[in-house]
Amino acid sequence: MLILEPRATTPRWLTVLTPVMAVIATMIAGGILFAILGKNPVEAIRIIFLDPLLDPYSRTEILVKAAPLILIAIGLSLGFRAGVWNIGAEGQFILGALAGGATGLAFYPVEGIWLLPLMTVAGALGGFLWAMIPAILKIRFGANEILVSLMLVYVAILLLSALVSGPLRDPDGFNFPESRQFHNAASLPILIEGSRVHAGVLVALGAVIAAYVILQRHMLGFRIKLTGQAPRAARFAGVSQNVIIAICLGISGALAGMAGLFEASGPVGQLVPALPAGYGFTAIIVAFLGRLHPVGILLAGLVMALTYIGGETAQLMLRIPSAAISVFQGMLLFFLLAVDVLTGFRLRWVGRTSA
Repeated sequence: MLILEPRATTPRWLTVLTPVMAVIATMIAGGILFAILGKNPVEAIRIIFLDPLLDPYSRTEILVKAAPLILIAIGLSLGFRAGVWNIGAEGQFILGALAGGATGLAFYPVEGIWLLPLMTVAGALGGFLWAMIPAILKIRFGANEILVSLMLVYVAILLLSALVSGPLRDPDGFNFPESRQFHNAASLPILIEGSRVHAGVLVALGAVIAAYVILQRHMLGFRIKLTGQAPRAARFAGVSQNVIIAICLGISGALAGMAGLFEASGPVGQLVPALPAGYGFTAIIVAFLGRLHPVGILLAGLVMALTYIGGETAQLMLRIPSAAISVFQGMLLFFLLAVDVLTGFRLRWVGRTSA
């Protein structure tokens, strides 16, 4: 029979290979799911993973979808490395959009190159302050940051709905629950003509570089990793766990808030109740698929964005239910966790011994 035997050391190649194994397993299981739904599994997988890469417009849309996922996942990965579990990035995403968007609407229709940077700062500050709620409750009262941050997501969703139905509602919008369209000075500049690729893509790339430098070359990165891997050693070394909690939640909240503002002032163009698209939750998959490494998160974000674009195309062409696409994306995390066992254990065959 097969047993799991602990590894003395984990080969580096295996750490890199397991995310690839998870993607392949997801394709196989997803194909079975599509076949059960009466769809051609080969065609469905081709539409999801290959067709978007062959279409010029779809390739640019991958960048648009990947930018918020990468930005949020980078912030989450810092906390996950330190053992700080921010599961409420979706709420911080919404508050960032609200804070930054409200700032832009407050100056409507004033023009000026200073407006968008001001909105970006406001968005980051909104996400930061929302993330500070679970941080303070954990530091002061020992509250579980997973539950607090997750519950705050639903508060943020209701707050967004209330504000776009009230104070932030477009006065010329026939009472629809939505804000004004952001004017040019409050909208992200487009990087590629004829596409929706905006300046937020460059910010996401900058976040990847900054996170790499912090984790590999900065004392803060060392303290974050030490806190997560050896909490007692971190305390003996004088590293304050409370400070690390505040820093990790603060950074992840600020990056999620920026992602929310970029989504509102970029592809969406206004504040609407449907703004939360699940990026905050999907970014958790991206962070782990990328092995909590900035470069890995960059690649994982592109892969997940590919499934978004391909999944939407599959819904249109094959009439696959949107719920099936969500299940398909969720399989990726399931299989990643499953194959992750192989990094700590090896399979060994043990023959039956006679009594």
